[in-house]
Amino acid sequence: MESIVVATGNPHKIKELMPLLAPLARRFHLQTDFFCDEAVEDGETYLENALKKARFASAKTGLPAIADDSGLSVDALLGAPGIYSARYADVGKNRKPSEAENRQKLLADLRGLPYAQRKAHYYCAIVLVRHPKDPAPIVGYGRWDGEILMEERTDYGIGYDSLFWDRRYVRSASQIDLELKNIISHRAQAAKAVVAQWLEEKAKTK
Repeated sequence: MESIVVATGNPHKIKELMPLLAPLARRFHLQTDFFCDEAVEDGETYLENALKKARFASAKTGLPAIADDSGLSVDALLGAPGIYSARYADVGKNRKPSEAENRQKLLADLRGLPYAQRKAHYYCAIVLVRHPKDPAPIVGYGRWDGEILMEERTDYGIGYDSLFWDRRYVRSASQIDLELKNIISHRAQAAKAVVAQWLEEKAKTK
């Protein structure tokens, strides 16, 4: 493809996704280069929300679009915050809570639980639509297993990264360098699945 619009304005997410999505197109544009409003994320799954965002961006720009929806699920909280990960701390006042507020709520909800009961999973769905009405979008999924720390290890990272501990690498997600993260993370797994399907489709049309 010549150009794709990426349905996000999050610079951290873009930094992670761009190296992985590079085979899909010659040029990538942020949706914020074209418009400021956002799709209504009222789906009940990561896939539904990612698809809504991708179709919305494609309809707004007339370009193929790619979108992701991801979140954190904690076993002890019966899968919460899940699809509400970005809005977990309901602060009211007609504004979206900050990532710091979401992390503080998570710590409060898990206060007193030992590490054995703090297992968590990052999930991601990435969707590529060729046009707004695409009946067969390309979909990729990813999952990253870990546990929630009792306090933040760093003051940077996306979402809950500073609380998400990977026992294999003995580091929080925020302490893992981008090269490794783009191999093991939920977002990396989903992106690679989309790229692999696109390349396979492209090869069949030659």
